[in-house]
Amino acid sequence: MATSSKTYDVIVVGGGHNGLVNGAYLAKAGLKVLIVERRHLVGGAAITEELYPGFHFTTFSYALSLLRPDIIHELDLVKHGFMPILMPSSFAPMENGDYLLLGPDRDENIKEIMRHSPHDADAMDRYEYDVERVCQMVKPLLDKVPPNIFGKSAEDIEATADLVKHLSGVEPKVMHDAVRMLTGSAADFLDDYFESDILKGYIASSGIIGTKVGPMSQGSGLVLLYHSMGEHDGQFGAWAFHKGGNGGFTQVLARAAQASGAEILLESPVETVLTDDGRATGVALADGTELGAKVVVSALDPRRTFTQLVDPRELPSDLVENIDRMKFQGTSAKVNFALDGLPRYPALGDRADQYRGFINIGPTMEYLERAFDDAKYGWYSQRPYIDGAIQSIVDPDMAPPGKHVMSCFIQYAPYHLKGSDWDTEREKFADTVQATLESFFPGFGDLVLHREIVTPLDIERVVGLSEGNIFAGEFFAPQMYFFRPAPGWSQYRTPISGYYQCGSGTHPGGCVMGAPGKLASQQVLRDLAAAE
Repeated sequence: MATSSKTYDVIVVGGGHNGLVNGAYLAKAGLKVLIVERRHLVGGAAITEELYPGFHFTTFSYALSLLRPDIIHELDLVKHGFMPILMPSSFAPMENGDYLLLGPDRDENIKEIMRHSPHDADAMDRYEYDVERVCQMVKPLLDKVPPNIFGKSAEDIEATADLVKHLSGVEPKVMHDAVRMLTGSAADFLDDYFESDILKGYIASSGIIGTKVGPMSQGSGLVLLYHSMGEHDGQFGAWAFHKGGNGGFTQVLARAAQASGAEILLESPVETVLTDDGRATGVALADGTELGAKVVVSALDPRRTFTQLVDPRELPSDLVENIDRMKFQGTSAKVNFALDGLPRYPALGDRADQYRGFINIGPTMEYLERAFDDAKYGWYSQRPYIDGAIQSIVDPDMAPPGKHVMSCFIQYAPYHLKGSDWDTEREKFADTVQATLESFFPGFGDLVLHREIVTPLDIERVVGLSEGNIFAGEFFAPQMYFFRPAPGWSQYRTPISGYYQCGSGTHPGGCVMGAPGKLASQQVLRDLAAAE
């Protein structure tokens, strides 16, 4: 076994966006940092690839919204090419040929909603006001290390008291709305405000993305709240597309990390974290090379962090049991299309401005729930929910002139298929997605030059996310905040001294937000300072 003479203060395992953020902060603090990535490029699930000549696909993750604003400023990302482009519209086709088209103009949006329901037009302001107040209550918790409510130290008691103080200042209605969203269904919450199928279907779709729940299931309210927390330029609910896709964004992070002195080592899968007497001492790569470090930070998901990179026998049995019980069960897939032109929606003729944001194929709550029914019984949706984006409209460099790329995020596509497997079903699944698009956009199939299919199994194989779960662990209440990834281990440390976790399986969770990477770096720095 080869041993490298190079040693580091910190080795970060995994060059996804959280690993890059973590490494950048630690390098900026003056530590000697190495970020180790098993693939030929950094980015994890946030990458852009030329999978068909001239067409650049956001293979997996495809939008920015929950990225913490402090990270942009503190890592000076603009200097390194940070360039988000607002996705200003949402276009929701209906099965009767009508549509809902919302944009940045509030008055126009109210008129558009009024076409479908005067009642809902009146209710929209009340809904947005109520949800924004819940978001304002929850937002500070995204940017703080969760308290260890099971701890007995003065620090733990003080942090728990701070949480109680924060919550005690919340108005009763806001608290009640928060509890309803955190524990209930999107359908129940939305039914209190709206009556029109299209508006409820459009909003409820944010409550199912990436998660094995339907809009009528408990838990979808939590996912709806989480996605409502997204913001662009301070506006809740706004989404952006980074120039060059999310791969463009993670390249910005890589440049920021390197500018602060971090090294990045590609095509170097980590086989194991080296330990000695309960302390991390470095990593061993798959080729046998050993690299030494005082601190090792895993940006991988909890299953890989606790049961694959280290020997579970070095960990407390209750932690291992909790990680074994943690739900991953990925249910999301993507089909990315290279198109010869823009799809045509009959009711809008030759208009194209409706494609400057997201295309939401989920016209009713019942449509979404039926899509979930298939997944409940172990199959992919025969009429799937599709979150589409023709990204070359907002970033023409993504495709040749006059051509387009369309990213389609699909629910539901369960990791475990009953009686078959994804290698067998991938083309039939893509045919189902394409047929669904054809039913809304007649002639869509004639535009398809190429399609790229990404199943949950592909996500696991390529990106390394267990069971293809895009959030590195389901967004269920028992797996969030001070329970993420396990009770007593939500503060980025692990039972092995010098071994930390910073992936999306830690608080506050998935999406391209960077908060786990930043918060974990603060813990590392705090612990190193205390040890001096």
